[in-house]
Amino acid sequence: MSDKRKKSKFITRDILRESIIESFKKLNPKYMIKNPVMFVVEVGFVITLLLTFCPSLFGDKGSNLRIYNFIVALILFITVLFANFAEAVAEGRGKAQAENLKKMRKDTVAKLLNPDGTTKVINANELKKGDIVLVENGDIIPNDGEVVEGIASVDESAITGESAPVMKERGGDFASVTGGTKVVSDWLKIEITATPGESFLDKMISLVEGASRQKTPNEIALNTVLVSLTIIFLIVIVALYPMANYSGVSIYISTLIALLVCLIPTTIGGLLSAIGIAGMDRVTKFNVIAMSGKAVEACGDIDTMLLDKTGTITFGNRLASDFIPVDDVRKLDLINYSVICSIKDDTPEGKSIVDLARRSEATINEEEYKNLDFIEFTAQTRMSGVDLPDGTAIRKGASDSIRNRIKEMGGIIPDDLDEAVNRVSKLGGTPLVVCVNNKIYGVIYLKDTVKPGLALRFQRLREIGIKTVMCTGDNPLTAATIAKEAGVDEFIAECKPEDKIDAIKREQEQGKLVAMTGDGTNDAPALAQADVGLAMNSGTAAAKEAANMVDLDSDPTKILEVVEIGKQLLITRGALTTFSIANDVAKYFAIIPAIFTVAIPEMQIMNIMRLSTPYSAILSALIFNAIIIPLLIPVAMKGVKYKPMKAEMMLLRNMLIYGGGGVIVPFIGIKVIDMIITPLVRILNIG
Repeated sequence: MSDKRKKSKFITRDILRESIIESFKKLNPKYMIKNPVMFVVEVGFVITLLLTFCPSLFGDKGSNLRIYNFIVALILFITVLFANFAEAVAEGRGKAQAENLKKMRKDTVAKLLNPDGTTKVINANELKKGDIVLVENGDIIPNDGEVVEGIASVDESAITGESAPVMKERGGDFASVTGGTKVVSDWLKIEITATPGESFLDKMISLVEGASRQKTPNEIALNTVLVSLTIIFLIVIVALYPMANYSGVSIYISTLIALLVCLIPTTIGGLLSAIGIAGMDRVTKFNVIAMSGKAVEACGDIDTMLLDKTGTITFGNRLASDFIPVDDVRKLDLINYSVICSIKDDTPEGKSIVDLARRSEATINEEEYKNLDFIEFTAQTRMSGVDLPDGTAIRKGASDSIRNRIKEMGGIIPDDLDEAVNRVSKLGGTPLVVCVNNKIYGVIYLKDTVKPGLALRFQRLREIGIKTVMCTGDNPLTAATIAKEAGVDEFIAECKPEDKIDAIKREQEQGKLVAMTGDGTNDAPALAQADVGLAMNSGTAAAKEAANMVDLDSDPTKILEVVEIGKQLLITRGALTTFSIANDVAKYFAIIPAIFTVAIPEMQIMNIMRLSTPYSAILSALIFNAIIIPLLIPVAMKGVKYKPMKAEMMLLRNMLIYGGGGVIVPFIGIKVIDMIITPLVRILNIG
């Protein structure tokens, strides 16, 4: 995984203190019943506590039975407390982050712009969607919005953790601003796009506090399995009591409760919520806000990833590198017309064309053309340009779009155009064709660079069964060159927004889950259609609303890390479930011989751990059952170590480590605990 993870202590003193307090608060049966496995343990604690004061309540008799019942009750109470502590620690890390975010929201004021140009200072909570506010150097941006005028540096470190200020200006990818960030130079006029209580900051606070956390489908399914196992063991234990009496075996009720607690999957039952909460917490450490736990979990099941070429696979800073004239056009004429149709183009590509032309000694007066209405590039037309007062129409755009325009206007396609376009495409560049009226003048070579190391990362995804598809507006030749260099599985050339939606639907119709990234309003439908949609924080409000994840760093490649976190979440849950159920084998061999050996000496052969006394065996198994929960909290929070490999290999590896370990560790642990507590059991004369 990348190094973008925020470093933080696993548990601070404040989180520890709050978690201990919360552990006791969560003992409320109304809360505990949400976790049926641990609720059964709590009920067992209440019953054994009653038996401590009334040992003969169910007719049990034995020496120092009151002390034995009290010890069992105490261990059960600690077991519930440890399970609550695991969940409280996971929640506590989120609440600590929420408190820091709340500090940013306090006492923020806004300078509301009146129609006459004057400003009125109001509380940020009074702002409405569509209001225009002025923010100046040192001001906190009061709510989410879009820049409508001005240019300024904005410190987004409170949200993103990135110390370097970000330049915000009207138009382009950096027009969106987030409430709670700070202007550190100049000024901006911002149109508010969120109502109070629904800003991005409000959503972050709600999510990290866990207020909006709902159980995911996989969590619900696993919970159903755990409840089913608990019911089965409960029926077995209830049936065991009369059967034992019939066989002449006397079993204390507290011993039966101990057996039940040891057999039901308390380990995973106590850690299940913590694993889910920690999954969202790990995503947050990568500066990604997940709108639900379901989104994080879906990442682990992703089959196909749709990736934009620009910014994700390439650096996205496509810069003009050369002017290539065609049809015997003078290069200077091509340069001049390229400048005219790019003067008011605010995109990085447009600005780079003007810069290159200036260095190439363009001979036009730029001031003459600055008042012209610029025709912006759209995903549908795939061209931009200007119309001069004398009727001359200058356009630059994708090769096929310009060709179609020329044909419609009755022009002729130059013979050497294909050669120029193919030459640029084979270099992995983007060819922009320039035309004036119905005549093609030449090609602008836009150069981009594939990000290093992507081929290896895509290979890792391929190994775990994830297909990568590159979407690009480039022609098929350029797309094929970039796709080969980057190592993606497939590509969609000359891709329009509707093509992305169609591609997502095709994959989903085959039963596959799809992830994609986007930042523009035209990406919003595809982001909403995808199972995992990762929007850029620098993107439009529509994109962020449609997505179920937002990357605060606006780094499209982050989708690769997010998918790995989703995989890790599912693997962690599966590994700890395997460990928990495997534990039962060792606890079975500890308790069953202890219960029946006195009446049925032949069962001594099952006492393979050679535990000292029946009661030390039962208490040892119970103690191990309790202490394994806090010992596994770091694993639940940090996740099982994840390495990309085929599903069969991963299953075998985890079965050996967590299945085998789940059997071996309790055997060792219970034996060690038995050796430690045996002298105490003898001193107390329990039996």
